[in-house]
Amino acid sequence: MDRLSDLLSAQFQEPPLSTSDPARLKLTIRSVTDEAEGILGFTLVDPQGGVLPAYEAGAHIDVHIAPHVVRQYSIAGDPAERGRYVIAVLKEPAGRGGSHAMHETFRPGRIVEVSTPRNHFRLAESADEHLLLGAGIGVTPMMAMIASLEARGALWHMHYCTRSPERTAFRERLAPLVDKGKVTLHHDGGIPEHGFDLRMALAAAKPGTHVYYCGPPGFMAAAGAAVREWPAENVHFEHFSAPARTDDVRPNGAFQIKLKSSGQVFDVPADKSIVQVLRENGHEVDTSCEDGFCGTCQTPYAEGEPEHRDTVLDDDDRRKFVLICCARSKSPTLVLDL
Repeated sequence: MDRLSDLLSAQFQEPPLSTSDPARLKLTIRSVTDEAEGILGFTLVDPQGGVLPAYEAGAHIDVHIAPHVVRQYSIAGDPAERGRYVIAVLKEPAGRGGSHAMHETFRPGRIVEVSTPRNHFRLAESADEHLLLGAGIGVTPMMAMIASLEARGALWHMHYCTRSPERTAFRERLAPLVDKGKVTLHHDGGIPEHGFDLRMALAAAKPGTHVYYCGPPGFMAAAGAAVREWPAENVHFEHFSAPARTDDVRPNGAFQIKLKSSGQVFDVPADKSIVQVLRENGHEVDTSCEDGFCGTCQTPYAEGEPEHRDTVLDDDDRRKFVLICCARSKSPTLVLDL
């Protein structure tokens, strides 16, 4: 998987597209643009010019790159524009190959399969002000947030941290907002201590401000530590990779799952996930990270008490959904609404 793109470039043209799943869309790549060094922007549209499903700022889509290869990308466009989805993809040198494949094989005119938008990173409706903290490719969901906040006439400011101007995505779109003082750019030259002072920016925020942060693991850890004393309801974030677990997780135990639609019951042993057991019994399940941070395998449940181990779902979501790539069950049986 480290060099999936090599395999795709040599053997793979386009993945087979679903024709029956209403949660999937077949879209055309209208354009591919150079957004920054190592970052390509992809504009996806309906092949017939139709309106796309609506989304709110902070939403993402799953992109089906190849059979069983799915990656998540935040939508970076204006939610008011219903005719296109815009995503930006950083070519990850140490990634699992999905970004390489998109950079090397996704071209204008190609048909791609994507999910309908999902959102675990919403703007707060009741915030007095909004403070956006983006680093690297973590700026992508904030581009849609900016469009929505501007449309609302809301008070907001964004700090955007990158290594250099050449590695700063969406520079042209952001330039007028930089000139207006609504966006502040920070370039650290690859030396984090020469860059953005998180604590100073947070200390300057007014009471009632909501903070949103997204970026690479080091930035996420620093931002998480800096907002530790903030009210939890005022803090919003999204990971692009699995964070280190700092809470206590009980050892895996065995349990059963039951499928509500068919009544089938399967044993889930301690050394296997729900996803593995479902696949072994002939059920197709889309996954990507299999680490509980992307949300691709979000599944409704009808009965039982899950042991949630994800970093995506909020308390409201956890009363209805479970990420079956990582969750266990506290009850003997977990009934999935499948």
